[in-house]
This record gives sequence, structure tokens and C-alpha cells, in this order.
Amino acid sequence: MTTTNDRLHHLAGNHELTIRGMILGALITVLFTASNVYLGLKVGMTFASSIPAAVISMAVLRFCRNSNILENNMVQTQASAAGTLAAIIFVIPGLLMLGYWQGFPFWQTFVICAAGGILGVLFSIPLRHVMVVQSDLPYPEGVAAAEILKTGDTTEENSKDLGGSPREGMKLIASGSAMAAFFSFCSGGLRVVGDSISTVFSVGGMLFQPSLGFSFALLGAGYLVGITGAIALIVGTLIAWGVFVPYYSTVFPTPADMSAGAWATTLWVSKVRYIGAGCIAVAALWTLIVLFQPLVEGVRMSFRAMGEKASATDRIHQDMSPKSILTLAGIMILILLATFWNFVGASGFPTPLAWILVFLCVILAALVGFLVAAACGYMAGLVGSSSSPISGISIISMIFIALVLVGFANAFDLFAYEGGQNFMTALALLTVSVVLAMAAISNDNLQDLKTGYLVHATPWRQQIALVIGCIVGALIIAPTLNLLYEAYGFTGAMPRPDMDPTQALSAPQASLMATISQGIFNADMDWTYITIGLVLGVFVVIFDRFLNRFKLALPPLAVGVGIYLPPSVTSALFIGGLICWLTGRIVKNRQRVFGGNLREMQKAAVHRGTLLAAGYIVGESLMGVFLAMVIVVSVTSGGSAAPLALNLENWADKGTFLGLVAFLIGAFHLFTKILGGKITKAD
Repeated sequence: MTTTNDRLHHLAGNHELTIRGMILGALITVLFTASNVYLGLKVGMTFASSIPAAVISMAVLRFCRNSNILENNMVQTQASAAGTLAAIIFVIPGLLMLGYWQGFPFWQTFVICAAGGILGVLFSIPLRHVMVVQSDLPYPEGVAAAEILKTGDTTEENSKDLGGSPREGMKLIASGSAMAAFFSFCSGGLRVVGDSISTVFSVGGMLFQPSLGFSFALLGAGYLVGITGAIALIVGTLIAWGVFVPYYSTVFPTPADMSAGAWATTLWVSKVRYIGAGCIAVAALWTLIVLFQPLVEGVRMSFRAMGEKASATDRIHQDMSPKSILTLAGIMILILLATFWNFVGASGFPTPLAWILVFLCVILAALVGFLVAAACGYMAGLVGSSSSPISGISIISMIFIALVLVGFANAFDLFAYEGGQNFMTALALLTVSVVLAMAAISNDNLQDLKTGYLVHATPWRQQIALVIGCIVGALIIAPTLNLLYEAYGFTGAMPRPDMDPTQALSAPQASLMATISQGIFNADMDWTYITIGLVLGVFVVIFDRFLNRFKLALPPLAVGVGIYLPPSVTSALFIGGLICWLTGRIVKNRQRVFGGNLREMQKAAVHRGTLLAAGYIVGESLMGVFLAMVIVVSVTSGGSAAPLALNLENWADKGTFLGLVAFLIGAFHLFTKILGGKITKAD
């Protein structure tokens, strides 16, 4: 009698890592990487692409002969790795904000992303045994992706309990994408629909500025974040705009030549965001402290397990061999050495000092990258990739690496060279970019390896797919960054003087990284607001530990991010999280009134919501990339920076109203689709 494992073993030898799967994975990679780059630059967040990649793979490969769950798993593994690599944009645009780069050189950007990402893959392999096989970590996205893959491997009837067949899942993604893309086209292209609403009022000299962004992508991202993260984000926003901005507006009155709204935003950018950065740093550091001992033990156990030879037939326990890992890691280190030499060689420093600096940066990137990758990988398993504190840990990495390089520069008087200070600042950002690539990939890869473990995939084949995903994603990042930069510009880095600054992509993390590195290297960092944030972060950590006693939580990292992000972003995210909570309550009420299997009903609702939310994100993001292409073509041919805008007279208020209506329709559509399109009186 043939068992499921026997069937999977046979499939693994013939149809697991296939040419057609790699081609499909590459195509999905291009879409999701471009989407994540755009979304990350706009709002400082990226989305986990494993689940939508799995659904698209199943919908396409079901028309191919001999497609199976293992092949689908390889496609989503490759695509999700590349989509996650887009997190590099949290640092690397800072080189433009410094004025060091005027664009994104293809080869340097490609190597930083590819080599850093591949090292992240290799660093995650020793962690697989202890963090995936022997661990009780939940891995929410990894488990969800495995469930979707298993659903696609069953009959149409058996998949109904998870919210429908792969074809129906594809319809949810497609419909969400179409709605979000149409709204984004009307808003960012035709400019007939507003993208936010905001008002400013004063109470006793204190300025308040509530606002709401009309973004389908943020609505979907908020649903994926969930109510706990959404509440923490909105708490951070209330701290920023309900406490600190009003307080500082009384200490620093509004200048006569500036509006109240512009001054409130200035106070937030110049003071309050640094408080958020301090809070994020404490939250990330606390995470590392809590995880340090289990991480050390986990790495030790994993290396020991890799040294034990698996049986030739024990396919599901076969990682890449230690020899292959060390060889590939050595090649990546050599490539990084060459890339850093290419960067440092233009500094004008003496050759011996330049080479020492190159080796120092590569060693820093490798050591810090491994520690950060381990921490982010553990957090991804604990709370999911979306909630893993990559941004906060990157800030700590930035501060540490910058301080080390400042010490080196002072020891050898490098600041005395022309442009030495600006160069060293740029070098710190480049080094942290490599660290972030490692962290981002490890953050996602352990989720993928968990999915593979649950569907009985071959680990070494999956690890090869991850490497391929890194290479393909790295190829698309630099062109996408250049496209978006030329079309919109970044806050603090505009390619042309006549561009509309209101359309610039905020690139919030990159802006913060550039500001912190400049402050450290210029020795003029005002630590006042960061120190306030550090103290606030300690209180938030203590309060979160107190809430844990009552099985409640207020994630400190999310609170810091809420202080740091614009209120128009966090308010839309909160509404998405609120929808997640409300639909969960309604499903429980339905089960209580009408009966049924609560767990399966909840799983089906989450399944539908996840796919539609992913559609919202993908649709708006891809439309943003398309509009960027249109703008670039227009500008380079001497046309307008808003070639599709209708420029209707006296339309601002009407456009804002239409934007609000469209956003509410999108929220209601998400709400009803999660519940299967039916709301009964019993709810």
C-alpha cells in the first residue's frame, strides 16, 4: 500500500525543483519585489508574500501536467524570499539622502542585495533543526502557507472548509487587486480622488492634527497585522500626536510664516520621530536580551545536528552540506570584499588603510548580520514575519556600526581627508544595508522552511530555491528604485527641482537611518529626544510585561513604530486591524448561534481575509509602479510630472469626499468577504 510519504518521496525526485516552477517563481518574484519596494518606500512597511505566492502558484500550475504540492512549495519559497529582500529599501535610499549617490548603481545595489540575501539564507540553515524541527514556535505565516498548499493538493470539495478552492482564492486576490489598483489610479494618476483627510485645531495653544489615509494597501496590511499590533500602533500615534506634538507646540509656538498644520508636522519630524526611534531601539534590544540564551543554545544544537549524517533515504532532514554552506559563504564574502573595495577605493584614503577598512566593514556585516538574522528569525517564528522587529534592530545595528567606524576614523584621522566625513557616513549605511539583507531573508526563510517541513519538502532543494529567489529579487530592486526615484523622488532627495514634494515617497526608515548616521559622524546628534524615547521604551516594556500577566499585550516595538509613522498611515492600519477583530467576534457569534466547527470557521474566515488583504496590497503597489513608469516617460520626454492628472477646478473637497467613500467601500468589501458575503441578524 502506497502511503502519502511514499508518494511525496517519489514526487520529490521528479517534480519538486523544476524549470517551470523556477520560471513561475521568477515572474512572481518580479511582481512582489516591485510591490514591496513601492509599499516600503511609501509607508515604511512591506508585506509577507508567501501566502499570495502559494495561491498564484497553485492557480497557474494546476493547468500543468504532474504539478504537485512540493512544486508549489518551491515556487512560493522562491517568490517569498525575493519579496522579503525588498526590505533593503529601509536603509539604502539613505545614500541618496546624504547626497553621496545620485541614483542607484545597478551592480553595487545588486551585489549588496544578492550577497547579503544569500548569506542570510546560509545563516538560517544552521537554525533550521532547532528552530523549526524541534521548536514549538508557531510560525504563523509558515503554517498558514502550508495549510493553503495542502488545500490546493486536495479536491475542490475538501477545500471548501478553508474558504474555497485555489481558483476561488485567486479570484479573491484578483478582485482585491483590481479594486485597489483602480482607486490608486484615480488617486495617484487622474488625481480626482483624495488620498487622505486631515484637520488641525488648537486647544489652549496645543496643536492637534487627526488624519486618516485612504489606502487599500494599508487597510489590507492592518488586517494582516491584527488587532494587537493595530492597538499598539494607534497607542503610539496617540502618544505622538496627543501628547508630544501638543506639548512641543506650546514650548515652540507656531512661526508667523507657517501654518499650524505645517508646524505640527515639523515638530513631529524634527523631534517626536526621534522619540519613536528611541522607543524602537529599546524594544529591539529587549528582544535580543530575552532571546540571547535560547539563540546561543539553538545555534550550538543545530551545528551539532548538521554534523550528523542523515540517512540517504531520509530526504526531509537533508540540508545543504556544511561544505557547500562554507564554500558558498566564502564566495559571498569574497564578492562583498570586492564590492566594498570598489566603494572604498574612491575615498582617496591610503591603500593599506582602505583595505583595512574594507575588511573591517565586511567582518562587521557578517558578525552583526548573523546575530541580527538569528534574532529576527526567532521573532518571525514567535510572532510572524510582519511583526518581527527588523526596523528597530536595524537602528541598533546602525548605531553600533557607526560608532565602530567613527572610532576607526578618529584613530587614523580619516576625517581630515576631503569628504572623509560624508564618505564614512555613506560607508556605514552601505554596511548596514548588507546586515539588513541578511536579517530580512533569515526573517522570511525560517517561515518557508517551516512550510516545507510541514509539507515534507526536501530542505536542501528549498534552500537552493531561496538562493535563486535572492538573485532574481536583487536583479529587480535597483531598476525599481531608480524608476520610483525619478518619478516621485524621496523625502529629502528629489532628482529635479521642479518636482511636487507632496508626491515624494517618504522612505521613513531610510530617512531615519541617514539622520542617525549623520548625527553620529558629525558629532552633533541631539540625543535629547532619543533619550526620551529610550526612557519611554523602558516604561512600555514594563507595562507590556505587566499586561502579559493578564494574557494581554502591548508590543513595545509596535508602539515605537506608531510614534514614528505618520498618523494617516497608522489610522488606516488600525481600521484594518479592527476589521480583523470584529470579523473574528462575528464568526464566534455565528458558531454560538448556528453551531458548527469554530476552528474551521475561523480558519476559513482568516483564509479569505488574508487573500483579499494581499490583493489590496499587491494591486495598489503595482499601480504605483505603473504610474511611476508613466511619469518617468513623460518627464524624460519633456512632459508633465503628472501627465494623467485631470486638474479639475474646485475639486479638492469633492475629491476628499470621494476618497473617503471609496475607502469605506473597500473596508466594507473586506469585512463582508471575510464573513463569506453574508451577515445575519444573529451577528
